[in-house]
Amino acid sequence: MPNKKDDVYGDHISHKFNNELTELKTQFLNMGGLVESQVERAVQALVDGDGHQAEDVRAGDKRVDKMEVDLDEEATLIIARRQPTARDLRLVIAVIKMVADLERVGDEAKKIAKMAIKLSEEGQAPRGYVEIRHIATHVLSMLHDALDAFARLDSEQALRVMKEDKRVDEEYQAAARTLLTFMMEDTRNISRCMSVMWVLRALERVGDHACNIAENVIFMVKGEDVRHTPVEEAEKVVGR
Repeated sequence: MPNKKDDVYGDHISHKFNNELTELKTQFLNMGGLVESQVERAVQALVDGDGHQAEDVRAGDKRVDKMEVDLDEEATLIIARRQPTARDLRLVIAVIKMVADLERVGDEAKKIAKMAIKLSEEGQAPRGYVEIRHIATHVLSMLHDALDAFARLDSEQALRVMKEDKRVDEEYQAAARTLLTFMMEDTRNISRCMSVMWVLRALERVGDHACNIAENVIFMVKGEDVRHTPVEEAEKVVGR
């Protein structure tokens, strides 16, 4: 549960303004749920060799793009109509930034789906699927927790997401080394292993975007920008 001191977004005199902010947050979380599902279904399509599901994921990217445009428009209208200040302005600005991260997560899901189609057409599964499952589980957990931190204005949970990013980077590098060794042992595997490498890279980027969302949650709640700062500094901000 977030600390009471983190619960900085209360009611406003204008009931309509309350509704607009609530709707903005709801739409953002809906978009988050969609891209989370897109990544999960793309990975499942890859592992199952299900080209049809992968095609569905690729087609679903248009819906993600539309949600991004709609949310950007709504946020812009709120700024124009309400001229929010302080905490409310931080909320709207953070949503605009986080929407961009969600759209890029959708793009990564589309890339994974594209590789799933390619690999399903080639037949036999290459090495690296165990690593894909493992990293996918990790980054999807990060994304879910980052969205939950936003929903509950929980800066401590957001900080935990930030701390996981280093672990994902390490897992990605270890998986890449394993695949590189496999390719060196048998050059016939190079093409398929490179496709798996692209999937692993896409998943690592999903973790990066989850981390970005977490950083913006801390900005919303604490009013301090913790991007491009060591986790130790972010920890001090959250602890204040």
